[in-house]
Amino acid sequence: MNIQKLIIYDNDVLYDILNEVADLLNFSVTKISKNELFKLSEKKGTNFLIVNKKLSKITNQIILNEKPFHISKLIQKLNIEFLKFKFNEQSKIKIKEYLFDLNAREMTCQDQKLKLTEKEMDSIKYLFYSKKIVKIQELQNKVWRYNFTAETHTVETHIYRLRKKIFKKFNDNKFIESFDGGYQIL
Repeated sequence: MNIQKLIIYDNDVLYDILNEVADLLNFSVTKISKNELFKLSEKKGTNFLIVNKKLSKITNQIILNEKPFHISKLIQKLNIEFLKFKFNEQSKIKIKEYLFDLNAREMTCQDQKLKLTEKEMDSIKYLFYSKKIVKIQELQNKVWRYNFTAETHTVETHIYRLRKKIFKKFNDNKFIESFDGGYQIL
């Protein structure tokens, strides 16, 4: 598991306090020097930097300019920031050359965006994570929650329209492949 890291710059007292309660935290704590700070500005990651004033060219900063503060409130704030960051990071998946924003329900490629419905997004996710040909009945059960054996063309119609929508926007008729009785994203 990739643990998130809190990096403290120019605040030894805060580092000592958080280091003492490290076993209660959902993140690791480290401190850096001025030289290491410049290296940090070149990296992007899941780390947060605590500073006393805003620094340019560095993302994910938490500025501690209100003092005194309760350590429990600070830890709560840090946990919330890490959760928000993780939620936003997990909402994006890459399939082929496309980036999917699950929260916004958008498919993006080369500055072109396509809005998707919830069922379209659910269908794409299910096909992508299956890594195999998915039968129409399986999509019907898992995505649409239809559990009956009556003849219905809901899935076929839906996938047909989705493929047409993707082709119209991105000129890609191979994103969802059609096979005998099923579909797959290769």
